[in-house]
Amino acid sequence: MASKPPAGDPVQDAPEVAPPKHAAAGFPAVGHSLRIAHQQMGIRRTALTLMRVNQKKGFDCPGCAWPEGDKRHAAEFCENGAKAVAEEATLRRVTPDFFAAHPVADLATRSGYWLGQQGRLTQPMYLDEGAETYEPVSWDRAFDIIADELHALDSPDEAVFYTSGRTSNEAAFLYQLFAREFGTNNLPDCSNMCHESSGSALTETLGVGKGSVLLEDLHKADLIIVAGQNPGTNHPRMLSALEKAKDGGAKIISINPLPEAGLERFKNPQNARGLAGGGTSLTDLFLQIRIGGDQALFRLLNKLILEASDNASDTDEAVIDEDFIREHTHGFEEFATAARAADWDETLRATGLERADIERALRMVLASKRTIVCWAMGLTQHKHSVPTIREVVNFLLLRGNVGRPGAGVCPVRGHSNVQGDRTMGIFERPAPAFLDALEKEFGFAPPREHGFDVVRAIRALRDGQAKVFFAMGGNFVAASPDTDVTEAAMRAARLTVHVSTKLNRSHVVTGTRALILPTLGRSDRDIQDGGPQFVTVEDSMGMVHASRGRLEPASPHLLSEPAIVCRLARRVLGPESGTPWAEFERDYATVRDRIAAVIPGFEDFNTKVSNPSGFALPHAPRDSRRFPTATGKANFTAAPVEYPKAPEGRLLLQTLRSHDQYNTTIYGLDDRYRGIKNGRRVVLIHPEDARERGLADGAYADLVSEWTDGTERRAAGFRVVHYPTTRGCAASYYPETNVLVPLDSTADTSNTPASKSVVIRLEPTNPV
Repeated sequence: MASKPPAGDPVQDAPEVAPPKHAAAGFPAVGHSLRIAHQQMGIRRTALTLMRVNQKKGFDCPGCAWPEGDKRHAAEFCENGAKAVAEEATLRRVTPDFFAAHPVADLATRSGYWLGQQGRLTQPMYLDEGAETYEPVSWDRAFDIIADELHALDSPDEAVFYTSGRTSNEAAFLYQLFAREFGTNNLPDCSNMCHESSGSALTETLGVGKGSVLLEDLHKADLIIVAGQNPGTNHPRMLSALEKAKDGGAKIISINPLPEAGLERFKNPQNARGLAGGGTSLTDLFLQIRIGGDQALFRLLNKLILEASDNASDTDEAVIDEDFIREHTHGFEEFATAARAADWDETLRATGLERADIERALRMVLASKRTIVCWAMGLTQHKHSVPTIREVVNFLLLRGNVGRPGAGVCPVRGHSNVQGDRTMGIFERPAPAFLDALEKEFGFAPPREHGFDVVRAIRALRDGQAKVFFAMGGNFVAASPDTDVTEAAMRAARLTVHVSTKLNRSHVVTGTRALILPTLGRSDRDIQDGGPQFVTVEDSMGMVHASRGRLEPASPHLLSEPAIVCRLARRVLGPESGTPWAEFERDYATVRDRIAAVIPGFEDFNTKVSNPSGFALPHAPRDSRRFPTATGKANFTAAPVEYPKAPEGRLLLQTLRSHDQYNTTIYGLDDRYRGIKNGRRVVLIHPEDARERGLADGAYADLVSEWTDGTERRAAGFRVVHYPTTRGCAASYYPETNVLVPLDSTADTSNTPASKSVVIRLEPTNPV
């Protein structure tokens, strides 16, 4: 029997603190996974559901985008994957009676954790202008409300169509098709807030804005560098791949401001060594870098590689890959000049590292014939994120580590189909070739003017330039920066619409009118007039495969995401649309046929996806060392070195997730590996930094961010935790700290919110 949701909202600002762990997974991970699953689903449903996660004939985990190999374990999920599935397949239900008992003003006082724990949404709900509570509404009436607001706009560009990474390929393709046939490229998505910097840097330097490695490449690598990433919490199944790489002789360098338990030691719960033994020590060298110092580190490594090449004798093995550089790259001389100018003293200031550790890293780099660099948000959410990732590419190009087995770039995407959504055309700046193909296939002229990304969409809503906000999944309010500005912007809209499986903060920060449209989850069975349907997803390494839910839907009133888009399109666009929306809703195979006609790599899509293991999308740099850039080659770059600087007495704050969290979804109030229990309002600070500020372990302080324009933002009432961070750095959980990040503090080029290098001061206070 599954448990009931919490009756009250737990206190989150008085956590218990213990020393951080030095190993991840093992029996505790198994126990925690099963306990959460049992609470949400009960014993029988837990067994039936978890055994289908990430299986060839099962459904894709709604959590992270880490790929599966061809040979799969019976339990092909991690602890956080089990939590994600349990939250979706829960037996708890949010009915109209719940909304009648909880006015929006009451729900707005609740935590994201409490809202999410209430269960699955069961009916479309409508908040009319001036109303205090959501009320049930029919699907037809809901579509009429949306259509009336869209038709009342002065321009299609006054509508914003946001997408979460959970959305399937089929739903995403239909969604962007509808938005463009309606007349706008306003298609912001969660990529704008996470890996947009990766896409910007990789498109410019390699010609493809995705990673260049497959899962088996990690198993073949000699050296894997994991920078700005915490796989143990955010991509736990990656630890199994790193363990296999270690067993094959690979070395691992971890670069991070915080020591992370999963990268220290992994106790794989799928083998005896992990369950009964000591597990596997993963990291060979931990570089505890200062926040934002990664570009400086890779620039100095590049200088040292060039110097090693200069000093090599004719009989030594080549240090740099001169043939690759000559035949396949552009801009080497300018890059080399900039790299040779790198300064040791400046690098040590920027990174906070010891010279001996950097020299040790260099020896490991020079000893490797096949090197992979993996990264995540720790590299992508700074002002200088794009030049940082370009410098990583420089580092790999120098030794020919792109386009050969066991080597390459590996941006580790977060949400399970965030990469697929972008492939399907969810992008505010679509390529002309994509629009040309869309026009040829569907016979209408799609808009060519670039639309709004996330930051620009918030500005447009704030300034009255956008009036309707439609979200296909996600929790936009909690995921976005500058909380007060974002919430005010949403309240300025005439209509906000959220296609969701569960309650979240975005449902209670509404426009003048609001709709909640409940949809099927990944684990739910999807039956349309054409029979049982499946959808497809693309993982972080460009593999596309099918996903088939098997559970009875949480309510007979739910519609699938493709069905919602198709019915909305028919209502908004009317009979004048030549797109066969009814056919698409009836049979998703017809959608895949159109995807095959529009998007390269998806030719014969329905046949390819019948392979239980799926198929790999083409990647020119990986497959044939072709680089579809402006120069026709891989581009070395030579940007000035940047790194964030904190004034005297200030700290650099990075926002991060707890272990009981996936993006903005809060599964629980613990961060087991960091020793935090029963609370989230904590700030992790090096003991010496805390003592200099007179802050004892257990003291309370407000976090105040300071900006060059003289503005400040405050997050109140955080428990100080003495923690082995890098000196001068601090860390705290989002979305609680999103309030500290101004809307205009973004990465150059990518416009991604700069949430990983926030200058703060701490003001002591009493516990709230």
